[in-house]
Amino acid sequence: MDRTFVMIKPDGVQRGLIGQIVARLEDKGLKMVAARFERLAEATVNEHYREHIERSFYPSLKQYIMSGPCFLMVWEGKNAAAVVRTLTGATNPSEAAPGTIRGDYGLDIGRNVIHASDAPESAAREIALHFPGTGQVTYTRIDEPVLYE
Repeated sequence: MDRTFVMIKPDGVQRGLIGQIVARLEDKGLKMVAARFERLAEATVNEHYREHIERSFYPSLKQYIMSGPCFLMVWEGKNAAAVVRTLTGATNPSEAAPGTIRGDYGLDIGRNVIHASDAPESAAREIALHFPGTGQVTYTRIDEPVLYE
């Protein structure tokens, strides 16, 4: 099974959306294997968003991500990164389909509730950054035999 990284951003935490978001991922059949609250340090934010550091929006993104606690998670499932990205919806909530997390809960591109790794490679990098060597568990959901071939 594949693993992917998901972060509920400060607006999602402050709006009390953790339960709804976790439920959507679990309802899909994904399995949470690590989770914790953290107020991200500047160095961690810079590493996490390193591909955006030179972009004009980065200073406000960094300030926003550091403005409050985030809920960091690792999820497991077949094609986990792609499945979570589909559930998450387009980056800009105004373009996200209804029924997606951003389509239902996002209000602004700068406050779009959730981050999800965009590919298995970025998932591996982000998991290593946020959960280095510890904190992930392995177990079998009772419904796994009926979820996957």
